Amino acid sequence: MRAGRGRLVFEGFYKVRFQLGDAVGRSVMHAGNGKMLGGNSAFAHIGTYAKTADGVDIVIKTVRHNADPNYRAMAGTDDATLIAKGFADGDLYRFKGELKELPGVPFRSVMTPIMEDEVPIPGGVGEDGIIDGLYSLRLRMLDGVDGGLTGVMLLKEGRILGGDASFYYLGSYTAANGRWKGQILNQEHTPAKDDPIFGGHQVGIGFSGSYDGERAVLEATALSGKRSLRLTATLQLMHRA
Repeated sequence: MRAGRGRLVFEGFYKVRFQLGDAVGRSVMHAGNGKMLGGNSAFAHIGTYAKTADGVDIVIKTVRHNADPNYRAMAGTDDATLIAKGFADGDLYRFKGELKELPGVPFRSVMTPIMEDEVPIPGGVGEDGIIDGLYSLRLRMLDGVDGGLTGVMLLKEGRILGGDASFYYLGSYTAANGRWKGQILNQEHTPAKDDPIFGGHQVGIGFSGSYDGERAVLEATALSGKRSLRLTATLQLMHRA
């Protein structure tokens, strides 16, 4: 995909490890058409990029989508703006910069591509299809099973790209006239030892549901190891693609 420093094939879907001072975080990110859209379990990351002669310049804002106080903002504020420069390093992209709100505190990140052959073929989107964009995701288990997750999900022209601090989601969907259905494969990008349902497994999910304006709901069956589990999820649009 990328061969050496300076080659600017930047568009794609990535898992991300970032560090602000001594604090470390993880997320997923999609880059395309000058936009960067992604996030993790508590924050959406919404920004832009511009290619330069020697790399990529990015500006990314963080927006909280999960009010749980156990997810603390690394910058000390929920709304922060990152300004950074990056360059290709083999298949990786490395960035250095700082937050406007914390001048002088170094930020570094590594973006590792999720291979193109893993990204699914998009489904069909018909009349009055679901809005393309970055959505917050809240998933909970049914039938008395404890568990769930929060993250972000990019819906674009029948394709699903998303994730959180431990997992990434790849899938496809069809949508028309307020109804949608599809498939998602949930996989770890960072070991999720504390997650008894999804941790350590590739989880296949088939779903169907409805959407209306900037909100969507779904019910699904997930196959996790030898377990078949029912779940429900709510999506809320945060930024149009």
